[in-house]
Amino acid sequence: MALLKDLAASRVVIEGVEPLIDGGRFAVKRMENEPLTVTADIFSDGHEIIAAALVTHGGEVEGLETPFVFIGNDRWGATVRFATPGPYRYSIIAWRDVFGTWASDTKKKRDAGVDIALELREGEAILEQAAESGRGSREDAKALKALRARVEKFRKLKDEAALYAVFTEAETIELLRRCGVRANLSRYPVQVPVWVDREAAGFSAWYELMPRSQSGDPKRHGTFDDVIARLPDIREMGFDVLYFPPIHPIGKSNRKGKNNSVTAKEGEPGSPYAIGSHEGGHKDIHPELGSFADFQRLVTRAADHGLELALDFAIQCSPDHPWIKQHKGWFDWRPDGSIKYAENPPKKYQDIVNVDFYGPDAIPSLWVELRDIVLFWLDKGVRIFRVDNPHTKPFPFWEWMIAEVRAVDPGVIFLAEAFTRPKLMKRLAKVGYNQSYSYFTWRNLKWELREYLTELTKEECAEYMRPNFFVNTPDINPLFLHTSGRPGFRIRAALAATLAGNYGVYSGFELCEYEPLVTGKEEYKDSEKYEIRAFDWKREGHIRDDLALLNRLRQSEPALRDFRNLEFYQFWNDNVLYYGKRTADLSSFILVMVTLDPHQPQGGHFEVPLWEFGLPDNGTVKVEDLVNDRQFVWSGKVQHWWFEPAELPYAIFRLSV
Repeated sequence: MALLKDLAASRVVIEGVEPLIDGGRFAVKRMENEPLTVTADIFSDGHEIIAAALVTHGGEVEGLETPFVFIGNDRWGATVRFATPGPYRYSIIAWRDVFGTWASDTKKKRDAGVDIALELREGEAILEQAAESGRGSREDAKALKALRARVEKFRKLKDEAALYAVFTEAETIELLRRCGVRANLSRYPVQVPVWVDREAAGFSAWYELMPRSQSGDPKRHGTFDDVIARLPDIREMGFDVLYFPPIHPIGKSNRKGKNNSVTAKEGEPGSPYAIGSHEGGHKDIHPELGSFADFQRLVTRAADHGLELALDFAIQCSPDHPWIKQHKGWFDWRPDGSIKYAENPPKKYQDIVNVDFYGPDAIPSLWVELRDIVLFWLDKGVRIFRVDNPHTKPFPFWEWMIAEVRAVDPGVIFLAEAFTRPKLMKRLAKVGYNQSYSYFTWRNLKWELREYLTELTKEECAEYMRPNFFVNTPDINPLFLHTSGRPGFRIRAALAATLAGNYGVYSGFELCEYEPLVTGKEEYKDSEKYEIRAFDWKREGHIRDDLALLNRLRQSEPALRDFRNLEFYQFWNDNVLYYGKRTADLSSFILVMVTLDPHQPQGGHFEVPLWEFGLPDNGTVKVEDLVNDRQFVWSGKVQHWWFEPAELPYAIFRLSV
């Protein structure tokens, strides 16, 4: 009978809740103060009026109720924000609104000339029930007592009009919303998790460099002080995250040489991803870069320039890593007693050894050590980690490790460098990664860009996966850039900076570096992964001004700080991508056009989204050309634009009425 009573009490249906990731198994993600709109189908039998509330839990919103607003066709919605990073939850409650139903029915009867004396007595009973409900504050209890006294007064005076008027006052309606009985109170059975990040998780501009190549002399290993000298230059381009590949000691066994040669010559530095030597491992610094004091000075000076430092968390080891002797049970050994090198058959990476997460001694000791590496660098002031190849490590490890680190600092950010299958990429985001590499690097055509961006911004993954649009990496020299010349670099920069909340460039991109090791392959010739290089960072032909402009607009235009607000518009040329971003109040409305052809002039007619401003097809909007700093107007929905890619392959406008 108890089960029957519980079932009978849940009279209001709550279903079709969104967002909800895998039934509540994983968290919905938002940034601090970013709106979260929850929608659900909420209805009941009969014709009684119902009400519902979104209940939030955690931090500053513990127990806060936000009323749902009716949308249509039994769909309801409520919007909340969370001010500080960390874990939250939301739930939904719904009930039959006794007072609302009474008020609606009584008004209909009164308007029809029906005697409502009995209905007014029922209204008094509703007030009495509210007084006994225990809901509301002390002030509400006092107000309810005063209200009941007024009702009693008018009833004794037999002043039906005044009595009815009391029940229609806004103060009465609001008071009973807070204190009234919630008949058939029903609860959605899932406490939906929400993870709230600091803004840098969803809005950032990354600049990647190899510290050892910052000396300006290929014969001298760069230091942290050399990086400090470059900070004004990097900040001048507008970046806010400075990212380093591994900075740890590099092994000598099987060290790779120039252009990934399997044998290194004397003095060649090796790959920084071959981590570990007699000088230490993941908690140590390559001695030629400097000391921990130098590193701390770099962190401080970077912050002074508005730059936050990001480090690579690469779990692989060189054959010289101290762990191999200290913790043999953390590695995979072959039948002949040799250690198993990293492989991607038929390729073999003899300078790298992978740990075995499920080895005989790995759980918990290896897992704990890897967590403690992140906590070690967190203690040194690093709160952003780009993780190398996370899709080749167990999902349960990441879920556990990220949760452990977040318990210490909820502001830590993890970027998944996982160029892998779509479902693996999404699972990494679900288990906790704040940012994700994406397929943007290989999306060049209009149809594929639109299709991919629509998936990322409109489908369910938008609720938990934040892509970082890197235009290139030390491992990826995109084929598009091999033949596109300077216009191609400007095209990819404009797309990445205006489409995504997070984007990044690997140093050399601003110099339009593109020479491949082999024609048709994505590897760079003379890659910094295997040698020290020097660059003239302001040599002729650079695109530093483009990057500075794009980053400046990202900071100044609120519409560009969002990712999910992307809308594509019509431009009648398949070589031009045309899209817009806007704030809810339209105070920042940005249109972007980018030619996708770096060689030939392109242009055509396009639609001005007058309808977004509620204007007719012959309406007029003010236009600010944010690239060329000029103003004009567009009258009418159809306009024309033309691109000469060698001059300027993109256009950015701010619209207003």
